[in-house]
Amino acid sequence: MNLNPRWLLLLLLSISAEVWSVPIDRNGGNQEAQHVEEEKQEENVDTGLYYDRYLREVIEVLETDPHFREKLQTANTEDIKNGRLSKELDLVGHHVRTRLDELKRQEVSRLRMLLKAKLDSTNTQSLQMDHASLLKQFEHLDPHNQNTFEAKDLELLISTATKDLENYDAERHEEFKRYEMLKEHERREYLKGLDQEKREKEEKRMKELKEKHRQHPRVNVPGSVAQLREVWEETDGLDPQEFNPKTFFKLHDTNEDGVLDEQELEALFTKELEKVYDPKNEEDDMMEMEEERLRMREHVMKNVDTNKDRLVSLEEFLKSTEKKEFNNPKEWETLDDTKPVYTEAELQRFEVELRDKEEELKRRAETLRQEQELLKERGKALEAQRREYQQAVLEMSQRQKEQQAAGGQPPAGPNGELQFHQNTQTLEDQEAKAPAEQEADGQNNLPAEPPQNLPIHT
Repeated sequence: MNLNPRWLLLLLLSISAEVWSVPIDRNGGNQEAQHVEEEKQEENVDTGLYYDRYLREVIEVLETDPHFREKLQTANTEDIKNGRLSKELDLVGHHVRTRLDELKRQEVSRLRMLLKAKLDSTNTQSLQMDHASLLKQFEHLDPHNQNTFEAKDLELLISTATKDLENYDAERHEEFKRYEMLKEHERREYLKGLDQEKREKEEKRMKELKEKHRQHPRVNVPGSVAQLREVWEETDGLDPQEFNPKTFFKLHDTNEDGVLDEQELEALFTKELEKVYDPKNEEDDMMEMEEERLRMREHVMKNVDTNKDRLVSLEEFLKSTEKKEFNNPKEWETLDDTKPVYTEAELQRFEVELRDKEEELKRRAETLRQEQELLKERGKALEAQRREYQQAVLEMSQRQKEQQAAGGQPPAGPNGELQFHQNTQTLEDQEAKAPAEQEADGQNNLPAEPPQNLPIHT
């Protein structure tokens, strides 16, 4: 049976995400719609890694190469995890390598922006920032070669994603613990702000909601025969007396890759979770529901996944049905039945951390307020200087006009050019005509020369 290349690689990298089960059409009905829905679920899965988009885009590009796609279909878990598959990168087409080079340069650019933002937020001088050294903290690519995507980059991407996702469940548990501590902290702070009468009334209401949440049907142990038969009957629409583990496995291997991955397993727990949690009820917390789903999946993996590859093969599944715990399991304890996920000491440390962060935010807010006031004052000073400059320019222009008028020079225009008026031109014409008229008058006043050849009398 051929494997889905994208999902094979992603699932072998232990991707964790919540995917709801797709109803199985027993009558062979709208299979095309079901396939489309499955494709949508595949596309929407997020690894939770900060380089999720880069990982996803690299896989999508590699799938476009026929040679690599063929190798991926026949590869097993170890081939991918130990880096043997990375060597096939040298045989992919030129256009694929070019696209991979482009993706890597985009990722390097994104990481540089992240580094700059981090340095800016800590007021660190970044003028002499050594990007090559800083990029070494990111293990999912080769920082020494920032321009081309090589086999080493694929090997690093796979190995880093595998390592990071191995700790993904632990991080989810820690995130849930912090969520629960924050919820309890807010509850206590809320009650502190009430007077005694209102506080007693609110405490009673909260206690009633908590008790109401605990009133739910019995929850079957995940992976037990009772739990699987309930899915077989209510989800698959089959007779519980005809339950067959092998048929059940094939029905819920929705992508037909021969294994049940973590998402396909978690989809099996939906019916059990619906017994305890309803998003319409005030007393039911959906964050707790997702933590419960994670606990159920970990329980099944611990008892069924014998080779610890985070996948359940048909052989492992059938062997688990032969165990005593499969037919006679202990009662499943929900989160309400177990000890709190945090201690009082952890809660106190968390509250100290919250206060410290709150004080830090206040200090930053005050610093920003002071900087804003300073900018306003500087803006006012600049505006005053601008006005003074405009006034000085106007006064200088006025003085120039007055000086030009006193010196008999034509006044200057708005850009300093000389302006000539008609009366000024007339005066100049008159002054030019005066010497010519005086010369003509001088010639008229000269004594007349005596006439030539006149007789002289004695």
